[in-house]
Amino acid sequence: MLEYNLPRYLPSAEELPDSDETPVDNELQELIPGLLKAILLLLWSERMDWFFGVNMGIYYHPDKPPIVPNGFLSLGVERFYDEELRPSYVLWDENVLPILVLEVVSQNYRKEYSDKLDDYAAMGVLYYVIYSSRRRRKPHLEVHELVNGKYQLQSGNPVWLAEIGLGIGCERGNYCGLTREWLYWYDEEGKRYPTPEEQIKAAQKRAELAEQQAQQEARRAQQLAEQLRALGIDPDTLN
Repeated sequence: MLEYNLPRYLPSAEELPDSDETPVDNELQELIPGLLKAILLLLWSERMDWFFGVNMGIYYHPDKPPIVPNGFLSLGVERFYDEELRPSYVLWDENVLPILVLEVVSQNYRKEYSDKLDDYAAMGVLYYVIYSSRRRRKPHLEVHELVNGKYQLQSGNPVWLAEIGLGIGCERGNYCGLTREWLYWYDEEGKRYPTPEEQIKAAQKRAELAEQQAQQEARRAQQLAEQLRALGIDPDTLN
């Protein structure tokens, strides 16, 4: 799968820097991929064959600096190696290319539409996702699929990613107390998967409804018992 001309000595992840020491431009470059990962942790909680990195370096050659997307997804790898977790993603250790990379465009343009697009295509990453909320005349979300070595822009929102079994799209919602446009995962019918906060709220609502129903049933039982006593029947003696 990896077609790079690699030297004989290949350092491990522990021997390589764990970042390029370039800070993200704003919180969205952490929160947007972080939300996608948080949803996957619930959606694929029983699966251990995937990894989603957030602002983590991808090493493709030991003599070159890593590529650091804001987010990336790999399938068919161990989610955790051990309790120390991954310091970086090293292709010659993993032997699996990320199937999707995400770049969140900020105020500081970082060649997401030129150099990075070419780099990910050369690596063989199947899906290259670019999100920019600052775009006015074009869609905020672009999903590019690698076809015959070149990326082709896919239409729609959300966009179904058949090889992953999920769709990705954007819509307004609330995360971390902030209401704005976020990226989410979707099913094949275009239904959005809930966030952890939404799942907690839904579970709380179900618990409240169950408690209300139990209280209503208790009141009806009490009313029935009082009616029986008024008729001279002791409800405690009834089977």
